[in-house]
Amino acid sequence: MAPIGTGILGTMANDPRAGKPADPADLIDVDALMGAYYDVRPDPAEPTQRVAFGTSGHRGSAFRAAFNEAHILAVTEAICRYRALQGYTGPLFIGKDTHALSEPAQRTALEVLVARGVDVRLDARSGVTPTPAVSHAILVANRDRPSTVGLADGIVVTPSHNPPDDGGFKYNPPNGGPADTDVTTWIQDEANRILAATGSDGIDGIPRLPWQEAYLAAGTHDFLEGYVDDLISVIDLPAIAASGLRIGVDPMGGASVDYWGAIAERYGLQLTVTNTTVDPQFGFMTLDWDGKIRMDPSSPSAMARLVALRDQFDIALGNDTDADRHGVVTPTSGLLNPNHFLSAGIEYLFGGAREWGSEVGIGKTLVSSSMIDRVAAALGRRLVEVPVGFKWFVDGLVDGSIGFGGEESAGASFLRRDGSVWTTDKDGIIADLLACELTAKTGRDPGVAYASLTERFGAPSYRRIDAPASPDQKAVLAKLTPDAVTATTLAGDPITAILTTAPGNGASIGGLKVTTEAGWFAARPSGTENVYKIYAESFRGDEHLAALIEEAQALVTTTLDAAAAAAH
Repeated sequence: MAPIGTGILGTMANDPRAGKPADPADLIDVDALMGAYYDVRPDPAEPTQRVAFGTSGHRGSAFRAAFNEAHILAVTEAICRYRALQGYTGPLFIGKDTHALSEPAQRTALEVLVARGVDVRLDARSGVTPTPAVSHAILVANRDRPSTVGLADGIVVTPSHNPPDDGGFKYNPPNGGPADTDVTTWIQDEANRILAATGSDGIDGIPRLPWQEAYLAAGTHDFLEGYVDDLISVIDLPAIAASGLRIGVDPMGGASVDYWGAIAERYGLQLTVTNTTVDPQFGFMTLDWDGKIRMDPSSPSAMARLVALRDQFDIALGNDTDADRHGVVTPTSGLLNPNHFLSAGIEYLFGGAREWGSEVGIGKTLVSSSMIDRVAAALGRRLVEVPVGFKWFVDGLVDGSIGFGGEESAGASFLRRDGSVWTTDKDGIIADLLACELTAKTGRDPGVAYASLTERFGAPSYRRIDAPASPDQKAVLAKLTPDAVTATTLAGDPITAILTTAPGNGASIGGLKVTTEAGWFAARPSGTENVYKIYAESFRGDEHLAALIEEAQALVTTTLDAAAAAAH
């Protein structure tokens, strides 16, 4: 199985235009996209046109009949029914990002929510709202409520960093974080039942009000003020201000664009927003590694404009369109690999910057760097390794047993300075501000801090690739048990663990992870393509990493073939 595709960590050559400005031919036709949203009716018999909640809600393009008015009507009605079953009667906070489809989707949802008697709270400034600001609002609203009375929840209309023609729609229950699988499965299945039904049982039977009437009936919430004023509880902003740190920020045309200016003004930071443009075509972007427009703050290609400005600032920061991801650029290191920043941030927070109790653990996804494992061991902290998906950190952040939860795709959140919950969804803004606090209080930026970790623990090489897999092979991979792997060595080293469940919580990882003393690999099936993803890391350099990946692919192939043969 040869690798057939990559992300920024893969082996396939980048598109020759990666990192270069988008051309007019790269831009979406917004009017046509809006027309498709309202006019295209999805076929529920076609799997790609059904509602499908992944780790971050339902996503798709109106052009491909994957994100259209019918989907949002069905999902919103399903959420209303779920809320009724759970007895949630508090406000529902709803926010949207700057993708073209986010505005019409929010309008559609509002028409249904208000018609169904939900106490909806829109942004008081009629603006866009970062995902963490919605999570924060939910948690604050529920902070002093009895467990079952008047609980608030929320919806965020965003496809995160996805290309401009995509839309996204996710539900956050009263714990403020991404909904767990049992919740999203119920909502997804109910929405698809509505899509497939006819007459009053289907889309046409969903109650809705005219947009203007729904808008006037909805309540409001000042997401920006509530979030920005409370930031001092989670970040030492006076220390950043006193340091005189020169900070540059590129919101990448997303929902954090107004928040950064407000943060600078509120706390006296020497901060420059390098790009204030908001454009649903995202025509100001440089192209990502594959030649597509994608607002990914962990991608050197998508972040090329900010990286080019790195010598003008002591530290530069980026967010994706809903600000749940972070990007950190330093003069000496350029754009930090997310794993590098997570490691440096954890070492800083738990190394004395916070007085959290000794029982408070460190959370990581199982495909994040094992540098985090070594940092946690050196700190004497409990490591909580969970499957992919930020939802696995929610309970630990709520009860304070996890101080920091991070994933390799540039997502993280952590506790307030007093050890209580801040947000339970990813927060790219506080992650960026943590980079500033670390720099201000230690006198070294996160790139330098990470370099010191490599001197202590070694310098790992990390890569992610995609390899082909049939639907049957993907199904087998998702359900493997450790005894299906018969190999005893990997890249010359004895295998120390074969995992199909996460050590931190026992949940299925939907794939396989194999570890040695010198490295590891994890293999997971893609939810949308006929490929599986291999994540791998070596502490012996690139050559050993290449050997590890080659043997990993052979091991997976052998294991899948043996499992298929046994099944027949």
